[in-house]
Amino acid sequence: MNKLKDATSPYLLQHADNPVHWSEWGPEAFEEAARRDVPLLISVGYSACHWCHVMAHESFEDEATAALMNEHFVNVKVDREERPDVDAVYMAATQAMTGHGGWPMTVFATPEGHPFYTGTYFPRPQFQRLLTAVATTWREDRQGVLTQSSKIVEALGEHTAFPSGPLPTPETLTQAVRNLASSFDPVHGGFGGAPKFPPSMALEFLLRYGAAAGPEADRAMSMTGRTLEAMARGGMYDQLAGGFARYSVDAEWIVPHFEKMLYDNALLLRVYTHWWRATGSALGRRVALETADWLLAEMSTPQGGFASALDADSEGVEGRFYVWTVDELQELLGEEDGDWAAGIFEVTGAGTFEHGTSVLQLPSDPDDPDDLGRFERVRAALLAARARRVRPGRDDKVVAAWNGLAVAALAEAGVLFDRADLVSAARAAATLLEEVHMDGDRLLRTSREGRAGGNAGVLEDYADVAEGLLTLYGITGETRWFRRAEALLETVLTRFSDGSGGFFDTADDAERLFQRPQDPTDNATPSGQFAAAGALLTYAALTGSARHREAAEAALGTVSVLAERHARFAGWGLAVAQAAVSGPVEVAVVGAPDDPATAALHRAALTSPAPGLVIALGEPGSSGVPLLEGRTPVGGSPTAYVCRNFTCRMPVTTPAELKAELAGS
Repeated sequence: MNKLKDATSPYLLQHADNPVHWSEWGPEAFEEAARRDVPLLISVGYSACHWCHVMAHESFEDEATAALMNEHFVNVKVDREERPDVDAVYMAATQAMTGHGGWPMTVFATPEGHPFYTGTYFPRPQFQRLLTAVATTWREDRQGVLTQSSKIVEALGEHTAFPSGPLPTPETLTQAVRNLASSFDPVHGGFGGAPKFPPSMALEFLLRYGAAAGPEADRAMSMTGRTLEAMARGGMYDQLAGGFARYSVDAEWIVPHFEKMLYDNALLLRVYTHWWRATGSALGRRVALETADWLLAEMSTPQGGFASALDADSEGVEGRFYVWTVDELQELLGEEDGDWAAGIFEVTGAGTFEHGTSVLQLPSDPDDPDDLGRFERVRAALLAARARRVRPGRDDKVVAAWNGLAVAALAEAGVLFDRADLVSAARAAATLLEEVHMDGDRLLRTSREGRAGGNAGVLEDYADVAEGLLTLYGITGETRWFRRAEALLETVLTRFSDGSGGFFDTADDAERLFQRPQDPTDNATPSGQFAAAGALLTYAALTGSARHREAAEAALGTVSVLAERHARFAGWGLAVAQAAVSGPVEVAVVGAPDDPATAALHRAALTSPAPGLVIALGEPGSSGVPLLEGRTPVGGSPTAYVCRNFTCRMPVTTPAELKAELAGS
C-alpha cells in the first residue's frame, strides 16, 4: 500500500493519501521490484513545484491511473530537496534522453535502478498510454529494454573530469564581465530572455569585480545596479511583505512563478546588503531589510532554523494569494485610494496575470511627503487584507545547505544594519545545524521539527554550512563556529575529492548510485565545488593553511574554462576567484569584544567591500585562530591588522586609519 505516511518530507506527505502504492527511495523498493519482476516508476519533485501538483491532481489522485501504476510498477516518490544526488543522476539521464529536464521528473528504471525511459510532466491521457506501453515493452521486449538501460548507464557512468585550467587571472575575470555583458538586457536588467531567474551569484561576482576596480568596473556596477533595481521593482518581489519569488516568466520581471525558496532569498539578501555596502543605495537597504524581516516572519521554524519553501499555489490556484484586481482595491480602500493604489502598483483593468488579476509592481517610490504616508497606509491595509486569504503551503523541512546560506546573509545584514535580532537569528540557525545536523565531522542534509532525517549531507551542505559558520565567526568572534567549519572542511577534503582538483557531489561512503554525481557549474545555488572553494579560501586566509589554499585554487580551475563563454554558470566561482586574485584581504581585530573601541574597528572592517574580505575577531592569545596569533594591542588599545597571506601592515587603532588601510589595500 502507500508507504509515505511516516515520511519526514512534506512533499512525500502530500502524496500519502494517493491511491498509488508509493514507496520511499530505498532498498525495500528495489527488492520488491526484483521480486515482482516489474520496473520501478520513480517520480521526483518538490513541495513548492506547481506542475508537480498538477500531475498529482490529474494522475496520482486518479483511481484508474493509480491502478495501472500499482499493477505494473513499483512506484517510488523522491523529494529532490532531500535527495539531490538521486535527482542529479536521473536528471542527467532525462536531459541526455530528451534534451530537456524539469519537475516533476518521471523515470522508468530496471529493478537495479538503471533508467530506460524518462520524461517530465505528462497529462493524464498521455501518461496512461505511456504506462501501458512501458509495461507491454517490459513484458515483450525485455532484452531491448535492458540493452537500452545498459547503454544509458554506461554513457553516464563514465567519469570524465570537467575541463579545468589554472587559477583565473585578472584578465580572465575581465573577460567574464564582458561575457556577461554580451547577454545583458540593458532595458530590463538581468541576463538573457524569458524566463529570467535572479542571477544572484553573477551579481556577487560583479560587485566584487567592481570593488577591485578592474578595467570593466563601471560596466560591472552598472549591470548590477540595473538588475537589482529591476528585480526589486517588478512582480517577482513581494511589494507588500518582502521576499522574492523563484523567477519571472517574462523578460520584464512582471509575472513571477510564485513559489518562494529559502535559497533565493538568502542569496538575494546577501547581494542587496553588499550592494548597499558598495554604493549606499537606499533601495538596496530597504529590500535587504524587508527580505530579512520576511525570512524571520515567514520562514523561521520553532527550532531556530529556516523552512525550505512557500508554495506557488493556494486553494489550488497559482498566485491567488498575491494578485489583485482594480475592483478589489476599490472595495477595500475606497474608490479614490483604490484608483491611486492601482496606479502606483500597476494594477490594470485587463490585468497583468491571469483572469484579469495583476501582480503588484512598484516602478518608483512615492516622493511626495503626503504620498509617502498614503503609501504606507495603503500597503498596511492591503497586507492586512491579504493575511485573511488562504495562505500558500509551507515546506518546513530544514535543509542544511540553504540554512548555511541564510546564516551568512542574516549575520552580515544584522551587523551592517545594526539589527542584533538578525545576528541572533543567524546564531540560532547555526545552533540548530550544530545540534541536530552535525555528528562530529559529518553532516545530515535535512531535519524537520528538530528531528534529523536519514539523508547524508552532500557537498553543497558541507560547503555552504562551513561558509555560513566562518561568516558568523567573523561577525561574533565566537570560535565554536570556526572549529565546526574546520571539521566540515576536513571532511570535504578527505571524502569528496575527485583526485584531480575537483570534488564529487557525494562522499566516498555515500549510497552508490549508477553514477557518482559531479557538476561544478552553478544552478539555482552555488555549485558544491565553487562553494567549497570559497569556504576553503576563507579558512586558508584565517589559518595560513597552504593545503586549503591549494585545494581552493585547484577547484577554481574550471572557472577559467567557463569564464569566456559561460560566465552565467560560474558566478560563484568567479566571485571566489576574484577574492583569490585580490588576496583576499585579511583583517585581525584584537581587543575585548565588549569594548566599544573594538566594536568600532570591527564595524570599519565589515563595511569594506574588498572582495572576499576575511575577519578574525578576539582577544590576544585567547581564540586559537592563527590570524590572531602574535597580534597584540598597541598601547593597550584595541588594534586592527590588515594583512595579505599573513603578511601584515603596521597596526592601526582607529576606524579612520583602518578604513584608509583597507582603501589602499
